This record gives sequence, C-alpha cells and structure tokens, in this order.
Amino acid sequence: MPSIYQQLLELTDEEQRICKQAQQQINKEVYTDQKEFVVQSSKFLTENKLIVIRKHPRFIAFPAHRHDYIELNYVYHGCLKQKVGQESFCLKKGELLFLNQHVEHALESCGQDDLIINFIIEPRFFDHMFQNFDVDEAELSIINFMISSLFNQNHSEHYMYFKVADIEEIQTILAKMIAEMMHPSALSEVTVQFYMGLLMVELMKHTDKAVTRTNDSYDYHIVLEVLKYIDDHYSEAKLEDIAARLNLTGYNLSKHIKKRTGKTFKTIVQERRLETAKTLLVHSNYPIDHIATEIGYQNISYFYRLFKEKYHCTPKDYRDNSLNANKN
Repeated sequence: MPSIYQQLLELTDEEQRICKQAQQQINKEVYTDQKEFVVQSSKFLTENKLIVIRKHPRFIAFPAHRHDYIELNYVYHGCLKQKVGQESFCLKKGELLFLNQHVEHALESCGQDDLIINFIIEPRFFDHMFQNFDVDEAELSIINFMISSLFNQNHSEHYMYFKVADIEEIQTILAKMIAEMMHPSALSEVTVQFYMGLLMVELMKHTDKAVTRTNDSYDYHIVLEVLKYIDDHYSEAKLEDIAARLNLTGYNLSKHIKKRTGKTFKTIVQERRLETAKTLLVHSNYPIDHIATEIGYQNISYFYRLFKEKYHCTPKDYRDNSLNANKN
C-alpha cells in the first residue's frame, strides 16, 4: 500500500479541475453562497459534525477571504505562505496555524510538494472542552483563543502560530488524525474529536512555542469561570450566584461577559439548556415536558417557543426527524 505521503501527492478531483483551467482562479461557488468571499462551514460540515479534515488544494492561490469556522493549517510537507491581516507567514514542515472565525487571510499557491492539511472546526467543539480545563496563566492564551472562537465576539486578526515541528507527541497526534482522514472508518469522527482534544492539551504544554495575538487575559479568565459554572449548573444557573463566587457585582460581571462573548449571561445559559434538550430528545425516551423541566424550564410553553425560535421546529418534530434519519 502506498504511504500517506504518496497518497497525498496524488491529485484530488479539485486539483485536477484546477490544472485544467485556462486561468488559475478560485471557483468561489465551491466555498460560499455569499457575495463576499466568506468560506462557509456548511460546505464541508454536516449539521452534527464538528471537525472535517481535508487536503488544501495545490496549484492555485486563495485571495483574501474569511471563514465562519475555526481553521487549523498544518504543513505535512513543504511549506505554506500566507498573509493574515497585515502579517506574512511562511509555515514550515510540522508547523501549524490556528485561525479564528472571520480572520481575513490570503494564501499563495502551493507547489507539487507542498502538502497542507486543513482542519475545519465548528466552534461548538470547544464548548465540550471547557469543563475539563483547570488552567494557570501560562496556558490562558489557548483558552483565550477558544473562548474568542466559540463566541466570535469580534473580527480581530486573532491567530495562534505554533512552531512545534520538533515536538514528537504533537506530530504523532497529527499523523494519527491524517491517517483517519485517508482511511476513514465508522469510528473516525469520534476518534478525530478525541485526538483534537488531546492536541489542544499538548499545545498547552508548549505555549513557549506559540506566537499569538491575544487580548486581556483577566476578562477571559472570568469568562472561563462563568462557562464552567453554567456547564455544571445550567438548569438553575443564576448570575448573582457566580458573581458572588467571583467577588464581583452582577452588573460588573455582566459587562465582562458581554465584552468577551458578545452575549448576555441569560443567552449563554439558554443556549446551553437548548443544546442539552437536543441531546435528550435524541438519546433518551423522556417525555418532552420532563426534558423541559430537567433543563430548567418550568413554563413548558416558554420552552417550546425558545426551541422553535432557535431550531425552526418543535421539540417533537426535532425528535421525530432525528429518529427517522438514524433509521435511514
């Protein structure tokens, strides 16, 4: 069987189409339905998928664009030249670059031996990781990035560039994820999510290898504590309770949350509850009224209204549609 390197050297269908073009221009319709060049996650991620791995197409430059997901560029072989905002980078073999949502960047054309792997990550993936982190100041840069990515509170040029070519543990994890991309199985999706979580943990151990654009760490530390609290107490979460724990007034805590997430405490709690409701609708036999009460809504009509506003269907329809999809 050919090696992973040999397989990656083979032209993809997209690369074959590029090579046949008279003019080397990106077909934006492949990446977006919008007038502006904003690459959409819906072009790659299905509704419930959190991570997709794909080989970056060679032989064509990508003009300045943004995307509505978190992107990780990894140089498997060769190099990758790109411009993020006003800063230029030349990533070498083994290095990686995290790009936040809506960061404007442009990529130069890759040659035959420039093998770049793109990890397309739904911001919600990070949401499942917060509860497991107990970090100190040295590790906050990654947490800052995750919170910023999750809530997309600004369109700043927020990136993390890791020069980790010599870190064996990190290279091994990335190699395993690429192997899953090349030879997928029924368990590949959960396996890739596991490895991505492990990769984040390993990167935290090597923050000295990171070049990053970060913001005020104190605000992020506060927001991280709030997210942990909501994750553990979403059914009865109260702003006053977590404010007291943090020795802040409710007003000041609200300002910190709004500043760094663009959302109110109430909105974040509501979204956490509705995400839990979706999970219970699909993976339990609880009556819908019981689920509403379980996640913190005593007013069942209010729960139904919130659910329909967010997901454009009733809880019953969501359950029925999910069960029918699983049968097929």
